[in-house]
Amino acid sequence: MALEFVAIDFETANSSPASPCAVGLVRVKDGFIQESISMLFKPPYPNNWFHEGNIRVHGIRPEDVQDAPEFEEVLPELLLFTEGLPFIAHNASFDMGVLRASALAVDFDLPDLSYGCSLAMARKTYNLESYRLNAVAYAIGHEEFNHHDALADADACARIVINMAQRHEVESLEDLFLKTKQQFKPLNV
Repeated sequence: MALEFVAIDFETANSSPASPCAVGLVRVKDGFIQESISMLFKPPYPNNWFHEGNIRVHGIRPEDVQDAPEFEEVLPELLLFTEGLPFIAHNASFDMGVLRASALAVDFDLPDLSYGCSLAMARKTYNLESYRLNAVAYAIGHEEFNHHDALADADACARIVINMAQRHEVESLEDLFLKTKQQFKPLNV
């Protein structure tokens, strides 16, 4: 199977898309999860403050990133991990918005990468009451994960995309996009 992509999930410190404090990345090659990484970091200034509501969702507190690197230090490593593969995120408009806004906040030019949305693909693949990440993950039998942990969510996203490819009997992301009436979107707009 030539299914290749990087599933990504961000957690933010507050309501600003330029406030990421954690990221999870899962690289899929030949239809299998190959490698994963997660990073905690300080959100970019001036959005480097934590809202109680966000803390309640993901459990990351200011003291958890106190000794962590700055976002601009981890961004090159994050992009290197992709090996140029497209990103897939569940509700990709959120995660790509975070990537764009935070890169802009640290004056970083993003490379020309593409992305797709597992949420949109799931709506064309499954018949569910809810298409939230945890609901889709449970529907495919992936029930044991810590929802709102960036790495766990990226891993669940990767498993959902692999399941959709198997369900549609396709071997590439391009073919999965065709089956689910999706298309690659440019990260740089």
